[in-house]
Amino acid sequence: MHLLEVDQLGVQFQTPDGIVSAVNGIHFNLDRGQTLGIVGESGSGKSQTVLAIMGLLARNGQASGQVRFQGQDMLSLPTPELNRIRGNRIAMIFQDPMTSLNPYLTVERQMTEVLELHKGLSRKDARVRAIQALDAVKMPEAARRIGMYPHEFSGGMRQRVMIAMALLCEPDVLIADEPTTALDVTVQAQILTLMRELQRDFGTAIIMITHDLGVVAGLCDQVLVLYGGQVMEQGPAESIFYRPSHPYTAGLLAAVPKLDRGDAPMVAIPGTPPNMAQLPPGCPFTERCGLALPQCASIRPVLGPAPHDAQVLRACHQSVQAVAGT
Repeated sequence: MHLLEVDQLGVQFQTPDGIVSAVNGIHFNLDRGQTLGIVGESGSGKSQTVLAIMGLLARNGQASGQVRFQGQDMLSLPTPELNRIRGNRIAMIFQDPMTSLNPYLTVERQMTEVLELHKGLSRKDARVRAIQALDAVKMPEAARRIGMYPHEFSGGMRQRVMIAMALLCEPDVLIADEPTTALDVTVQAQILTLMRELQRDFGTAIIMITHDLGVVAGLCDQVLVLYGGQVMEQGPAESIFYRPSHPYTAGLLAAVPKLDRGDAPMVAIPGTPPNMAQLPPGCPFTERCGLALPQCASIRPVLGPAPHDAQVLRACHQSVQAVAGT
Protein backbone atom coordinates (compact mmCIF):
# COMPACT_ATOMS: atom_id res chain seq x y z
CA MET A 1 0.00 0.00 0.00
CA HIS A 2 1.28 3.43 -0.95
CA LEU A 3 1.47 6.22 1.60
CA LEU A 4 -0.79 8.48 -0.52
CA GLU A 5 -2.94 7.29 -3.41
CA VAL A 6 -4.80 9.76 -5.61
CA ASP A 7 -7.21 8.15 -8.08
CA GLN A 8 -9.31 9.97 -10.69
CA LEU A 9 -9.27 13.20 -8.69
CA GLY A 10 -11.56 15.88 -10.10
CA VAL A 11 -12.36 19.40 -8.91
CA GLN A 12 -15.30 21.46 -10.14
CA PHE A 13 -16.46 24.94 -9.20
CA GLN A 14 -19.97 26.34 -9.52
CA THR A 15 -19.69 29.88 -10.90
CA PRO A 16 -22.14 32.40 -12.42
CA ASP A 17 -20.64 31.52 -15.82
CA GLY A 18 -21.23 27.80 -15.35
CA ILE A 19 -19.22 24.83 -14.08
CA VAL A 20 -15.45 25.24 -14.13
CA SER A 21 -13.55 21.94 -14.28
CA ALA A 22 -10.24 22.86 -12.65
CA VAL A 23 -8.91 19.30 -12.25
CA ASN A 24 -9.86 16.32 -14.40
CA GLY A 25 -9.02 12.70 -13.57
CA ILE A 26 -5.60 13.01 -11.92
CA HIS A 27 -3.93 9.84 -10.69
CA PHE A 28 -0.66 9.37 -8.81
CA ASN A 29 0.90 7.47 -5.90
CA LEU A 30 3.39 8.73 -3.33
CA ASP A 31 5.66 6.62 -1.12
CA ARG A 32 7.58 7.53 2.01
CA GLY A 33 10.75 9.52 1.29
CA GLN A 34 9.70 10.24 -2.31
CA THR A 35 9.36 13.70 -3.91
CA LEU A 36 6.73 14.42 -6.56
CA GLY A 37 6.95 17.61 -8.60
CA ILE A 38 3.77 19.06 -10.12
CA VAL A 39 4.50 21.54 -12.91
CA GLY A 40 2.51 23.54 -15.42
CA GLU A 41 1.51 27.09 -16.30
CA SER A 42 -0.62 29.24 -14.01
CA GLY A 43 -4.21 28.01 -14.06
CA SER A 44 -3.31 24.43 -14.94
CA GLY A 45 -4.80 23.02 -11.72
CA LYS A 46 -1.68 22.48 -9.61
CA SER A 47 -2.80 24.28 -6.46
CA GLN A 48 -6.39 23.06 -6.69
CA THR A 49 -5.11 19.49 -6.80
CA VAL A 50 -3.36 19.78 -3.44
CA LEU A 51 -6.10 21.93 -1.89
CA ALA A 52 -8.55 19.13 -2.76
CA ILE A 53 -6.23 16.62 -1.07
CA MET A 54 -6.15 18.81 2.05
CA GLY A 55 -9.92 19.43 2.02
CA LEU A 56 -9.38 23.18 1.66
CA LEU A 57 -11.35 23.96 -1.49
CA ALA A 58 -13.45 27.12 -1.65
CA ARG A 59 -17.10 26.75 -0.69
CA ASN A 60 -18.23 26.59 -4.33
CA GLY A 61 -15.73 23.78 -5.05
CA GLN A 62 -16.47 20.07 -5.12
CA ALA A 63 -13.91 17.25 -5.26
CA SER A 64 -14.56 13.81 -6.74
CA GLY A 65 -12.55 10.60 -7.05
CA GLN A 66 -10.49 9.13 -4.23
CA VAL A 67 -7.62 10.41 -2.07
CA ARG A 68 -6.41 7.59 0.19
CA PHE A 69 -3.91 8.37 2.94
CA GLN A 70 -2.70 5.18 4.63
CA GLY A 71 -5.87 3.51 3.36
CA GLN A 72 -8.30 6.23 4.54
CA ASP A 73 -10.33 8.06 1.89
CA MET A 74 -9.83 11.70 2.86
CA LEU A 75 -12.59 13.02 0.60
CA SER A 76 -15.22 11.16 2.60
CA LEU A 77 -13.88 11.86 6.10
CA PRO A 78 -15.92 14.11 8.40
CA THR A 79 -14.22 17.41 9.30
CA PRO A 80 -13.19 16.41 12.88
CA GLU A 81 -11.35 13.32 11.58
CA LEU A 82 -9.83 15.30 8.70
CA ASN A 83 -8.51 17.87 11.18
CA ARG A 84 -6.60 15.12 12.98
CA ILE A 85 -4.72 14.40 9.74
CA ARG A 86 -4.07 17.80 8.16
CA GLY A 87 -1.47 19.84 9.97
CA ASN A 88 -0.46 16.66 11.75
CA ARG A 89 0.14 13.73 9.35
CA ILE A 90 -0.13 15.87 6.18
CA ALA A 91 1.23 19.42 6.35
CA MET A 92 1.32 22.22 3.79
CA ILE A 93 3.60 25.17 3.10
CA PHE A 94 1.57 27.84 1.37
CA GLN A 95 2.78 30.07 -1.45
CA ASP A 96 2.89 33.38 0.45
CA PRO A 97 3.93 33.11 4.10
CA MET A 98 2.93 36.72 4.83
CA THR A 99 -0.72 35.92 4.10
CA SER A 100 -0.53 32.50 5.80
CA LEU A 101 0.84 33.72 9.13
CA ASN A 102 -1.44 35.65 11.49
CA PRO A 103 -0.05 39.21 11.77
CA TYR A 104 -1.67 39.69 15.21
CA LEU A 105 0.07 36.73 16.88
CA THR A 106 3.72 36.08 17.59
CA VAL A 107 5.43 33.20 15.86
CA GLU A 108 5.65 31.48 19.24
CA ARG A 109 1.88 31.49 19.74
CA GLN A 110 1.20 30.24 16.24
CA MET A 111 3.68 27.39 16.55
CA THR A 112 2.78 26.30 20.09
CA GLU A 113 -0.91 26.22 19.16
CA VAL A 114 -0.18 23.45 16.64
CA LEU A 115 1.56 21.31 19.25
CA GLU A 116 -1.07 21.94 21.93
CA LEU A 117 -3.82 20.90 19.52
CA HIS A 118 -2.26 17.85 17.83
CA LYS A 119 0.22 16.59 20.44
CA GLY A 120 -1.42 17.69 23.70
CA LEU A 121 1.74 19.42 24.94
CA SER A 122 1.77 22.11 27.60
CA ARG A 123 2.59 25.68 26.54
CA LYS A 124 6.06 25.39 28.12
CA ASP A 125 6.93 22.09 26.42
CA ALA A 126 5.47 23.32 23.13
CA ARG A 127 7.71 26.40 23.25
CA VAL A 128 10.82 24.23 23.70
CA ARG A 129 9.74 22.04 20.77
CA ALA A 130 9.02 25.09 18.60
CA ILE A 131 12.49 26.54 19.26
CA GLN A 132 14.02 23.19 18.29
CA ALA A 133 12.02 23.26 15.05
CA LEU A 134 13.29 26.77 14.25
CA ASP A 135 16.84 25.61 14.98
CA ALA A 136 16.29 22.71 12.57
CA VAL A 137 15.46 25.13 9.73
CA LYS A 138 18.63 27.14 10.47
CA MET A 139 16.85 30.12 12.05
CA PRO A 140 19.52 32.35 13.70
CA GLU A 141 18.84 33.16 17.37
CA ALA A 142 15.69 31.03 17.39
CA ALA A 143 15.05 31.44 21.14
CA ARG A 144 14.88 35.21 20.75
CA ARG A 145 13.17 35.42 17.37
CA ILE A 146 10.33 33.10 18.33
CA GLY A 147 8.76 35.99 20.26
CA MET A 148 8.67 38.23 17.18
CA TYR A 149 5.73 39.00 14.87
CA PRO A 150 5.64 37.89 11.18
CA HIS A 151 6.27 41.40 9.80
CA GLU A 152 9.57 41.53 11.68
CA PHE A 153 11.02 38.72 9.54
CA SER A 154 12.42 38.86 6.01
CA GLY A 155 10.75 36.83 3.25
CA GLY A 156 13.26 34.00 3.55
CA MET A 157 12.93 33.88 7.33
CA ARG A 158 9.11 33.82 7.12
CA GLN A 159 9.39 30.88 4.73
CA ARG A 160 11.63 29.11 7.24
CA VAL A 161 8.98 29.73 9.91
CA MET A 162 6.34 28.16 7.65
CA ILE A 163 8.54 25.11 7.03
CA ALA A 164 9.23 24.77 10.76
CA MET A 165 5.50 24.97 11.52
CA ALA A 166 4.73 22.36 8.88
CA LEU A 167 7.35 20.00 10.33
CA LEU A 168 6.44 20.45 14.01
CA CYS A 169 4.39 17.26 14.09
CA GLU A 170 6.84 15.36 11.86
CA PRO A 171 4.27 14.78 9.08
CA ASP A 172 4.37 11.83 6.71
CA VAL A 173 3.54 14.08 3.73
CA LEU A 174 4.67 17.67 3.18
CA ILE A 175 2.96 19.70 0.45
CA ALA A 176 4.96 22.73 -0.71
CA ASP A 177 3.05 25.17 -2.94
CA GLU A 178 5.76 27.20 -4.67
CA PRO A 179 7.84 27.60 -1.51
CA THR A 180 10.59 29.58 -3.29
CA THR A 181 8.37 32.15 -5.03
CA ALA A 182 9.50 35.79 -4.57
CA LEU A 183 12.74 34.74 -2.85
CA ASP A 184 16.16 35.64 -4.22
CA VAL A 185 18.21 32.83 -5.71
CA THR A 186 20.53 32.53 -2.70
CA VAL A 187 17.60 32.07 -0.30
CA GLN A 188 15.92 29.71 -2.79
CA ALA A 189 19.00 27.48 -2.72
CA GLN A 190 19.04 27.54 1.09
CA ILE A 191 15.35 26.58 1.32
CA LEU A 192 15.75 23.71 -1.17
CA THR A 193 18.87 22.42 0.62
CA LEU A 194 16.93 22.60 3.86
CA MET A 195 14.05 20.56 2.42
CA ARG A 196 16.46 17.89 1.18
CA GLU A 197 18.06 17.65 4.62
CA LEU A 198 14.70 17.46 6.39
CA GLN A 199 13.51 14.77 4.02
CA ARG A 200 16.67 12.79 4.67
CA ASP A 201 16.33 13.17 8.45
CA PHE A 202 12.59 12.52 8.77
CA GLY A 203 11.81 10.37 5.69
CA THR A 204 9.02 12.77 4.73
CA ALA A 205 7.30 12.42 1.35
CA ILE A 206 7.07 15.76 -0.47
CA ILE A 207 4.70 17.13 -3.11
CA MET A 208 6.38 20.14 -4.70
CA ILE A 209 4.34 22.59 -6.79
CA THR A 210 6.46 24.98 -8.80
CA HIS A 211 6.96 26.85 -12.07
CA ASP A 212 10.71 26.45 -11.75
CA LEU A 213 11.82 23.39 -13.71
CA GLY A 214 15.31 23.71 -12.24
CA VAL A 215 13.85 23.13 -8.77
CA VAL A 216 12.05 20.03 -10.03
CA ALA A 217 15.20 18.67 -11.70
CA GLY A 218 17.22 19.11 -8.51
CA LEU A 219 14.72 17.88 -5.93
CA CYS A 220 12.08 15.58 -7.42
CA ASP A 221 12.01 11.84 -8.13
CA GLN A 222 8.73 11.89 -10.07
CA VAL A 223 7.16 14.62 -12.21
CA LEU A 224 3.51 15.32 -13.06
CA VAL A 225 2.94 17.75 -15.96
CA LEU A 226 -0.50 19.41 -15.84
CA TYR A 227 -2.29 21.46 -18.48
CA GLY A 228 -5.96 22.40 -18.50
CA GLY A 229 -6.48 20.40 -15.32
CA GLN A 230 -5.32 17.20 -17.04
CA VAL A 231 -2.15 15.14 -16.89
CA MET A 232 -0.15 15.54 -20.08
CA GLU A 233 2.81 13.45 -18.97
CA GLN A 234 4.14 11.85 -15.79
CA GLY A 235 7.05 9.67 -14.83
CA PRO A 236 10.59 9.69 -13.41
CA ALA A 237 12.16 13.16 -13.44
CA GLU A 238 15.20 11.99 -15.38
CA SER A 239 13.06 10.52 -18.17
CA ILE A 240 10.79 13.57 -18.39
CA PHE A 241 13.69 16.04 -18.57
CA TYR A 242 16.02 14.14 -20.87
CA ARG A 243 13.39 12.77 -23.24
CA PRO A 244 10.04 14.59 -23.03
CA SER A 245 7.38 12.69 -24.97
CA HIS A 246 4.58 15.30 -24.95
CA PRO A 247 4.67 18.55 -26.98
CA TYR A 248 3.65 20.58 -23.91
CA THR A 249 6.50 19.20 -21.78
CA ALA A 250 8.91 19.83 -24.65
CA GLY A 251 7.60 23.39 -24.91
CA LEU A 252 8.09 24.05 -21.19
CA LEU A 253 11.66 22.77 -21.31
CA ALA A 254 12.44 24.75 -24.47
CA ALA A 255 11.26 27.94 -22.72
CA VAL A 256 13.89 27.61 -19.98
CA PRO A 257 16.74 30.12 -20.64
CA LYS A 258 20.06 28.43 -21.45
CA LEU A 259 23.20 30.03 -20.04
CA ASP A 260 25.43 28.31 -22.59
CA ARG A 261 23.45 29.86 -25.45
CA GLY A 262 23.40 33.51 -24.52
CA ASP A 263 22.70 34.73 -28.06
CA ALA A 264 19.81 32.31 -28.68
CA PRO A 265 16.33 33.88 -28.87
CA MET A 266 13.87 33.31 -26.01
CA VAL A 267 11.35 30.61 -26.87
CA ALA A 268 7.75 30.68 -25.64
CA ILE A 269 4.72 28.47 -26.16
CA PRO A 270 2.37 30.48 -28.40
CA GLY A 271 -1.18 31.31 -27.31
CA THR A 272 -2.78 31.25 -23.87
CA PRO A 273 -4.12 28.50 -21.57
CA PRO A 274 -7.70 27.33 -22.26
CA ASN A 275 -10.88 28.61 -20.64
CA MET A 276 -11.52 26.04 -17.91
CA ALA A 277 -15.26 26.65 -18.16
CA GLN A 278 -15.23 25.69 -21.84
CA LEU A 279 -12.64 22.99 -22.27
CA PRO A 280 -12.44 21.43 -25.76
CA PRO A 281 -13.65 17.84 -26.16
CA GLY A 282 -10.20 16.67 -27.23
CA CYS A 283 -6.74 17.52 -25.96
CA PRO A 284 -6.75 20.90 -24.17
CA PHE A 285 -3.34 21.74 -25.69
CA THR A 286 -4.52 21.35 -29.31
CA GLU A 287 -4.81 25.05 -30.20
CA ARG A 288 -1.25 25.80 -29.02
CA CYS A 289 0.37 22.61 -30.27
CA GLY A 290 2.57 22.71 -33.36
CA LEU A 291 2.29 18.94 -33.77
CA ALA A 292 -1.50 18.60 -33.48
CA LEU A 293 -3.19 15.89 -35.56
CA PRO A 294 -6.78 16.09 -36.93
CA GLN A 295 -8.15 13.86 -34.13
CA CYS A 296 -6.57 15.95 -31.35
CA ALA A 297 -9.38 18.55 -31.37
CA SER A 298 -12.20 16.03 -30.96
CA ILE A 299 -10.78 12.94 -29.24
CA ARG A 300 -9.17 13.23 -25.82
CA PRO A 301 -5.97 11.13 -25.73
CA VAL A 302 -5.84 8.41 -23.08
CA LEU A 303 -3.03 8.55 -20.51
CA GLY A 304 -0.98 5.43 -21.09
CA PRO A 305 2.58 4.03 -21.10
CA ALA A 306 4.98 5.64 -23.56
CA PRO A 307 6.38 3.18 -26.14
CA HIS A 308 9.99 4.10 -25.31
CA ASP A 309 9.64 3.86 -21.51
CA ALA A 310 6.90 1.99 -19.62
CA GLN A 311 7.55 4.13 -16.52
CA VAL A 312 6.46 7.25 -18.40
CA LEU A 313 2.75 7.92 -18.94
CA ARG A 314 1.68 10.31 -21.72
CA ALA A 315 -1.62 11.57 -23.10
CA CYS A 316 -0.88 12.36 -26.73
CA HIS A 317 -1.95 11.15 -30.20
CA GLN A 318 1.35 12.24 -31.77
CA SER A 319 4.30 9.86 -31.90
CA VAL A 320 7.24 10.13 -29.51
CA GLN A 321 9.57 10.38 -32.52
CA ALA A 322 7.75 13.48 -33.81
CA VAL A 323 7.98 15.15 -30.39
CA ALA A 324 11.68 14.29 -30.08
CA GLY A 325 12.33 15.92 -33.46
CA THR A 326 11.04 19.35 -32.34
